Amino acid sequence: MRFKAKFAVILGALALTTAPAMAIADQPAEPGNGNGHSNGPKYEPVPPVTPGPGAGLPEKAKAYGVYCKDQSRKHVKGEKGTPFSKCVTAMAKAAHNDRITARQACRGLSKKHVKGEKGTPFSRCVVAAAQLRKSQQV
Repeated sequence: MRFKAKFAVILGALALTTAPAMAIADQPAEPGNGNGHSNGPKYEPVPPVTPGPGAGLPEKAKAYGVYCKDQSRKHVKGEKGTPFSKCVTAMAKAAHNDRITARQACRGLSKKHVKGEKGTPFSRCVVAAAQLRKSQQV
């Protein structure tokens, strides 16, 4: 081999052996900035924006539908709305007005027991409103 070729091979091998050592030397001894916190971006939790009682049903259903998932979505002839939609509206009232109780918010739901279901639409709404208020306090 010629001198230039030998020199290039030796220089390449030397570069490959020192690169990992140099990468390790650049890192700090402890992860973070020394006080236990990472150097990454800082994110502040944003409180969820919940729609008010006057918002449309699709917006409220996405936000409060979790609490009303056990309510019936079947429309009863002669009634305005379904138990689910009434529950969602009650959740919006309970979420945005601390002065009314869960019973007052769910006032429009039926207190009639339906065979095969646990509780009445009214009682399930009251429980859901209590859960909503509990989750808002966190």
